[in-house]
Amino acid sequence: MSSLSLPKVPPPKNEPILAHAPGSAERKLLEAALAAQAGAQVDIPLYVEPDGRPTRTTRHIDVRAPHDHALLLGRAHRGGAAEISRAIETAVAAQHAWERTPFEERAAIFLRAADAIAGRDRARILAATMHGQSKTVHQAEIDAACELADFLRWNVWFAERILAEQPISSEGIWNRAEARPLEGFVYAVTPFNFTAIAGNLPTAPAMLGNTVVWKPADNAMLSAWHVMEILREAGLPPGVITFVSGDPVEVSRLALSHPRFAGLHFTGSTAVFQQLWKQAAEHLSVYRGYPRLVGETGGKDFIVAHPSADLAALATAIVRGGYEFQGQKCSAASRLYLPRSRWPQLKDALTAEIGKLQMGPVTDFGNFVGAVIDKKAFDRIRGYQQHAKTTPGHTVLAGGGGDAERGWFIEPTLVETTDPKSRLMQEEIFGPLVTAYVYDDARWAETLRLIDETSPYALTGAIFSLDTAATIEAKDVLLHAAGNLYINDKPTGAVVGQQPFGGARASGTNDKAGSLWNLIRWVSPRTVKEALTSPRDWRYPYLG
Repeated sequence: MSSLSLPKVPPPKNEPILAHAPGSAERKLLEAALAAQAGAQVDIPLYVEPDGRPTRTTRHIDVRAPHDHALLLGRAHRGGAAEISRAIETAVAAQHAWERTPFEERAAIFLRAADAIAGRDRARILAATMHGQSKTVHQAEIDAACELADFLRWNVWFAERILAEQPISSEGIWNRAEARPLEGFVYAVTPFNFTAIAGNLPTAPAMLGNTVVWKPADNAMLSAWHVMEILREAGLPPGVITFVSGDPVEVSRLALSHPRFAGLHFTGSTAVFQQLWKQAAEHLSVYRGYPRLVGETGGKDFIVAHPSADLAALATAIVRGGYEFQGQKCSAASRLYLPRSRWPQLKDALTAEIGKLQMGPVTDFGNFVGAVIDKKAFDRIRGYQQHAKTTPGHTVLAGGGGDAERGWFIEPTLVETTDPKSRLMQEEIFGPLVTAYVYDDARWAETLRLIDETSPYALTGAIFSLDTAATIEAKDVLLHAAGNLYINDKPTGAVVGQQPFGGARASGTNDKAGSLWNLIRWVSPRTVKEALTSPRDWRYPYLG
């Protein structure tokens, strides 16, 4: 039934961050959820059937806590070609009914899910993120509770704005614009590091009438499954978002070769996104239309300090920006450019603060640093630490070690290099390793150009300066070096509705998650012109 009104969605507000202080109600609820999930060993199915029933296979992967190898959290079933194809066909079949569902009915589902995440299910999703991705309580809170709820609420509001955008009409004519979904399914590929991103990538297109095939990261299956369950409990119809785990190469091959592939919503590595783009190009003649390819990929994010910088604020930004969540953020501070005149004092302050960071299981709320996500990440980051220790021109000032006996623990590491083109200054490490290059104060302008030219990425960056002219100069030179630029603040922590997030160059398509700019990629507009007074004579006045 068509709408009998033009309803307005509730104005969104950013979800308040709960402190989880000792003795607080939210802390008690979370501690209970952590204990319950530690002993649950959940069975995580696929959701690929038109009737929404779970699918289980004979193949599965163990889901374990990165900070405690012995803690088995559950097992996730893996799909093969048959299940993957079923997920795609189910999504295709579901679109006809879903795109004709009134917007307010679709929106209500995601608003209900947002309220559940912010309220009843807050401890549930936080505990899953802490256990499964080794996030501290604060990092889980700002991600899995606040940002995920924000995405759902703000995206509904952005979608309403898109629907409200209408053309002008001349006398005797009524022009209208319709925000149709894409003609086919969207393939959502989500990463391990943010539960909010995992929830946003499939739901943003779905709000606008698209159906989605969602492939979560293998090493974030616990929180992804809880997100899927919350959406189902909120009333998401079967087939609107199918949930499939399997070999990433096989899932992508089947999705991107299907004639009804209409879009890719991706967060992950630059290399994988480029490969998927190539696969899509190879199948262009198969598709019904040109697919929308939206991706947020890697980063090599910088902090540059002018000699006028506030050193206390700068040190705090480096510690938080570089080492929160073990540096496993695409926005994490990874390369520093620091003035020689301030370096001795800053170096002493930094090494002292880094030495205070406690590392261990995130279920101990006194720890600031948890474990990196898996053995592959552990070995890769340890390789960069070894490079710093053995390569001339590099000095390890703090950290430099790792311990894999119980979990995948990497010490927060600070390296000083005399080589501004070192591997550590150019390559994405995705771990708690930050490298500093010390420049001569007189070479401020030269250093800004160096920052712009050193890395292929352009995601986030921060300028620390109390000199207005220097700040203006830095913003100008670094115009294309970061899609999210911060002044006198760390380069992490973008908030939905406040700092739309995304970068360009090798960092992605810069379609800005958390904004109208991202949502608009998931519609294919149709313009309707209705003549209120139709012409009755083909002759124009100039004919006499």
